[in-house]
Amino acid sequence: MTDKDLVSQQEARDAVDAAHLAFLELARFDQARIDDICEAMAQAALREAMRLGQLAHDETGFGIAEDKREKNRFAAEDVWNYFRDLRTVGVVKEDQDVVEIAAPRGVVAAVIPSTNPTSTAIFKIIIAIKSRNSIVLSPHPSAARCIAETTRVMKSAAVEAGLPEGAVKCLETSTIQGTEALMTHERTAVILATGGIGLVRAAYSSGKPAFGVGPGNVPVYVEASADLGKAAADILTGTCFDNGTICASEQSVVVDTSVAAELRSEFESRGAYFLSSDEAEKVAQVLLTPKRTLNAGIVGKSAAYIAELSGISIPSGTRCLLADCAGVGRDYPWSIEKLSPTLAYFVVDGVKEAAARCEEILRFGGMGHTAGMHTRDRAAAIRYGEQMPASRVVINSPTTHGAIGFSTALPPSMTLGCGSWGGNVTSDNVSPHHLLDIKRVAFETRPVTSAASFAKEAPSPARTAPSRPAVGRREIASLVDEFLQKKLNERPAPPETPMREATPEKPKPAVVHSVSDQTAPNGSRSAPVEFVSEDDVKDALARGAKIYVNAKTIITPAARDLGEQHEIFARV
Repeated sequence: MTDKDLVSQQEARDAVDAAHLAFLELARFDQARIDDICEAMAQAALREAMRLGQLAHDETGFGIAEDKREKNRFAAEDVWNYFRDLRTVGVVKEDQDVVEIAAPRGVVAAVIPSTNPTSTAIFKIIIAIKSRNSIVLSPHPSAARCIAETTRVMKSAAVEAGLPEGAVKCLETSTIQGTEALMTHERTAVILATGGIGLVRAAYSSGKPAFGVGPGNVPVYVEASADLGKAAADILTGTCFDNGTICASEQSVVVDTSVAAELRSEFESRGAYFLSSDEAEKVAQVLLTPKRTLNAGIVGKSAAYIAELSGISIPSGTRCLLADCAGVGRDYPWSIEKLSPTLAYFVVDGVKEAAARCEEILRFGGMGHTAGMHTRDRAAAIRYGEQMPASRVVINSPTTHGAIGFSTALPPSMTLGCGSWGGNVTSDNVSPHHLLDIKRVAFETRPVTSAASFAKEAPSPARTAPSRPAVGRREIASLVDEFLQKKLNERPAPPETPMREATPEKPKPAVVHSVSDQTAPNGSRSAPVEFVSEDDVKDALARGAKIYVNAKTIITPAARDLGEQHEIFARV
C-alpha cells in the first residue's frame, strides 16, 4: 500500500508538470481553435455515451445504464451547445470605459466521483479546455476504469484536432495521497472537487482556489394548489432517475395535510409503494451503518434491491419506497440523504409549517444545495425561495433535472455550488466562467490634475450634476462660526419664575486677560468661557492675552486653528 501511495504521488506530480507545459501552449490558442477542439471532444463523447454509461454501471454497480447514457449525452451535447458561443479568448466584453479580457487560470485539478463518473468527467474536461486550461483528473478508485476510458476517448479526439498531448491527463493510480499531491502541487491553479464532505474540505484546505460541492438531501414541498398528478410524476421521475445518484434528486416530500391523502394516491398509481411502520423500520436499518451514516451499499440501488436487502416484500414493478416520517435528525434515518429511490413523507399544516420543515431538512444535511416546490401560486414560490437556505429552488419540475439545468433555464452543469451555507465558494452552477480570470482595462473617466485637487475636482458633467466652485478652508471655517453663533443666540429662555420674567440667554463672550493677569478680580482662577470665535482669538492676539477654556467650551474650527497656532488658550 505504501508503494502504491508513493507511485500515485509521483504520478500526480508528473501529470501536473506535463499539464503545465501543455497549458503554456494552449493559452496562446485563438477562439476558433479552442472551439474546434471542444467540438471534437463533445462529438466523441456523444458517440460513446451509451458504452461509457454501461461501463460506469458495470464498474460501480450504481444506477441504471440507460440513465447514465442520458447524463453523458447531457454533458457532451447540452452543456457544449449552451457554452459553444461563449467567448473565452481575448476581449470578451467592451464598452467605452472598461474592456474585459479573458485569461485562463492554468492546470485544473478535477476530482471525479463514483456516482456520476463518466458524465462528470465529460463535463469537467469540456469546461476546462473551453476556458483554455489544461486538466488532470483524479478518479474515484471504484470508478477508475470508466473515468480513464472517458478521458481516453475525449483526449484522442482532441489531440487529433490540435490539443497539446499533456493538456488532458487522468491519474492511473488512485489513492488519497495521490489526490492530495495533485491538489497541493505548486503548479495546480484551481480545483474542481466533486465528492464527499471530507474530500471537499481537503480541497479547500489545500491552499488553492477550489470549487467544491456539498451533499443534497433535497426536500420538495407540495403545496395545496399544486397539480398533484404532475407533482407525483415529477418527484418520482427525479428520485428514480439513475436510482437517485444525482445529489439534486428529491429525498423528502413535504405535503399540506389538505391534499396529503390525494397525493399519496397519485404516487401509488405511478408505482410508488408506501411502507407500513414495521417495513419502514426494517428498511431504516439498512439505510444507515452502525455509525448512523449512509450505507454505501444501498446508494444507486433499485427499490426492489433495497426491499430484498431489508427482508420485506413489495409489489412487482415498484419504482420507489416511501415512508411516513415523524421528525428530522440522527434518530430519523429516513430524513437523511439516501441517494436511492427512497422518499421520506412529511405531512404538515400549511405553508409556514412546510417551509420550516424543509429548512430543517436542509440544515440537517443539505445546506445550500437544492429545494423544490410544486404550486400554482408564483408569489408563494418566491416566498418559499426566500426562506430556503438553498442555491437552487426548483418549481414545478423534478429537482434532479431542474437543478442541473436540463428542465430549467439554469446554466447546465454537473457541478453545483452550495454557497456559504454549504461551505462552498460559489452558489452557482459551475461553468467555464469559473475557470477564467478576467482582466479589466479601465480608461480614465475623471481627470486628476494634482493630489490636492483629488477631493475638489468635479466629476465629468456627463456623469453627475454641474460642478460648483471650490470652497476654501477659511470660507468653510467662517460659515461654521456663523452657524454656531446663530445656534447659541437661538437657545431657549430659562423657565419662568414668580420673581421675574425670563430673558433670553446670550452666550458669554470670551473672557480675555492679559498674559500677566492669571486671576479674576476676586483672586480666584478665571472662569472658562462658553464660546470662542475667530474674532475673539484675533482680539486676544492684539492684546497679548489668554482665553480661558475648558472641555465644555465651544471653539469654532477657525478659532481653534488660529488659537492653537499662537498658544492663546489656557485650560482651567
